[in-house]
Amino acid sequence: MKPRRLTFACELDPERLTALFADPAVIADLQALGAHVALMLSDLSGARAAVVQRLNTAGIPVVAIPLVPVEEGYYFTADNAERAVARYDEWTEWTAQHRLVWAGVGVDIEPDARVYQQLIDNPWGLLPLLLPRLRDRERPRRARAAYAALVKRIQVDGYHVENYQFPLIADERWAGSTLLQRLLGLVDVRTEREVWMLYTSVFPGRLGPGLLCSYGPEAQAIGAGSTGGGPDIPGHPEVPALNWDELVRDLRLARRWSDDLLIHSLEGCVRQGFLSQLRSFDWDGTAMPVPTTWIATWLRRMLRALLWASAHPWHLLGAAVASAWLLSSRRRPRQVCHRRPLWTQARRLR
Repeated sequence: MKPRRLTFACELDPERLTALFADPAVIADLQALGAHVALMLSDLSGARAAVVQRLNTAGIPVVAIPLVPVEEGYYFTADNAERAVARYDEWTEWTAQHRLVWAGVGVDIEPDARVYQQLIDNPWGLLPLLLPRLRDRERPRRARAAYAALVKRIQVDGYHVENYQFPLIADERWAGSTLLQRLLGLVDVRTEREVWMLYTSVFPGRLGPGLLCSYGPEAQAIGAGSTGGGPDIPGHPEVPALNWDELVRDLRLARRWSDDLLIHSLEGCVRQGFLSQLRSFDWDGTAMPVPTTWIATWLRRMLRALLWASAHPWHLLGAAVASAWLLSSRRRPRQVCHRRPLWTQARRLR
């Protein structure tokens, strides 16, 4: 069956965004699919407002994702919560000025854009960038409290709130750890709808589908992709694009566990002709088994063990001491007591 909700993420600058929705076929396809659009808002321009107005007129639900300007890093992060609150204020004023209608507000908290750029330029350069963060154990708590307050405020303003998470947060929660939150800047903020970004094209070989099969059964909503495109940041890496057969595989796998799907990205689907093809897509088709699921499951177990150890060092130390004591006691030589036979002792007494 067709998913209850199908959303397309869109991350274009105003000029390309205007050109995309100038095509009546894009509007018609979205209407036929009954789809939502999750629109990244790194600028609050009149051109972008005009596109939202057109979508409002067409009856296409739009989720607003306020972001900071590109020159400030684009994403909401664990360290710019105050700027995120200010950006939300700017967004509400812009919304009122242009009389825009929204189906909800998305909170996109990710690592700073510099992390992605460094990953492409020189992955080893991430170490001096990330390792100092491990010392600040209060950082996750501060970020979580700040964004929880922002989410509450958005809800009081009458908006449904959703957020977009790396699925690693599930393993962090299971372990009761903050290691990844300190290292990568993830923020464990809760909203009404949490989309796990399970973009298989990010990973080499067939590991991506395996991870989708591993995390999918636990997800509330699943983000599939990427079909091409990326953040409107000069020099930002663009992940490889799925072809049609790969997208079909991922959508059928995701549909096994969730009826709330997001596809990244709208512009990639339009560029490759996928949007019109989805109008006749057979959602009831069989999802083929993924042979790398066991590898993904094994990797998650290893990650959970590491995260649990980071969150419970004293338990780990106690277990290590106990194990060392047991091993040493087993290796200790036994003291043999040499006793004379009873008949020998009796003979001596006589």
